[in-house]
Amino acid sequence: MPQRPKAMIAWSSGKDSAWALHEARRIGEHDIVGALTTLTDGFARVSMHGVREELMLAQLDAAALPATIVRIPYPCPNEVYEREMGKAIEQVKARGVTHMVFGDLFLEDIRAYREKQLAGSGITPVFPLWLKPTAALAREMIASGVEAHLVVVDLKILPAALAGRRFDIGLLASLPAGVDPCGENGEFHSFVSAGPMLARRIAVKVGDKVERDGFAFADLLAGVETDRPVDDRSSTNAPPGRRGRGLSKPALPQG
Repeated sequence: MPQRPKAMIAWSSGKDSAWALHEARRIGEHDIVGALTTLTDGFARVSMHGVREELMLAQLDAAALPATIVRIPYPCPNEVYEREMGKAIEQVKARGVTHMVFGDLFLEDIRAYREKQLAGSGITPVFPLWLKPTAALAREMIASGVEAHLVVVDLKILPAALAGRRFDIGLLASLPAGVDPCGENGEFHSFVSAGPMLARRIAVKVGDKVERDGFAFADLLAGVETDRPVDDRSSTNAPPGRRGRGLSKPALPQG
C-alpha cells in the first residue's frame, strides 16, 4: 500500500479535537503521528481550557499520540504566539509531517486564520468535522461513548454551575436557546476522559471552581468521581476551570 501522508492533530483536550482524531483515523487518509498542544507556561495548563498538563499527557498516552508542546507566556501577544507556533511547525515538518487536523465545525474566521497561518509553511490544514450539524454531532459523540466534562463556561452565556458538568444528553437538553450544542461559539470548552479515540478511560474528578475575567473554570484532578458510578453516562448530576484547538489566537485567560 502507498504510504499515507503524516499528520498532526491540533489538540485542545476537548471533545471536538478528540472527535476530529476519531474521524481522521476512521477516514484513514492520513497517518496521525502526534498531537500539537499549546500550554501556558507558569501554569502548566492547556491554553484556554485550563486543563492540567498531566491530565492532557495521560489523555494523549491513551490515544497513543506523542505530544509536541508549544509553551507560551501569559499574557501572550499574538506575535509571540505566532513565533512559537512557527517554531513548532518547523519541528514537525522536519519529521515528515505534511498535514494538520483541526476540530473546527463552522466558524469561517477561525478556519481562515488557520489557513492563513499555515499558508506557505508546507503544512496543509484538514477539517474532518467541517459543517457537520452540531446537534446531531453532539449526540453522536455521546452515543459513541465519549465522556467529557465542561472545564470552562462563558458567563455571558451560561451559568457558572455548568463548569464541571458532564457533557451528556441531559446537558444538551438544558442548554439555553441559541447555545451551540458543541459550544462552537466559545460558550464552553471540555476535557474528554473516555471515547473511541482513547484506549482507556482517564479517571478524573472535579476540584475547585473559580470565576475569572468573565469565565468559570472547573479544575479537573486525577481520580474517580465520588458522586456517581464511573460507567453511568446518562446522569446530569455531576458536581458543579474562546477557542483552543492548537493554532488559535491566544486571546483569553488561561487556567
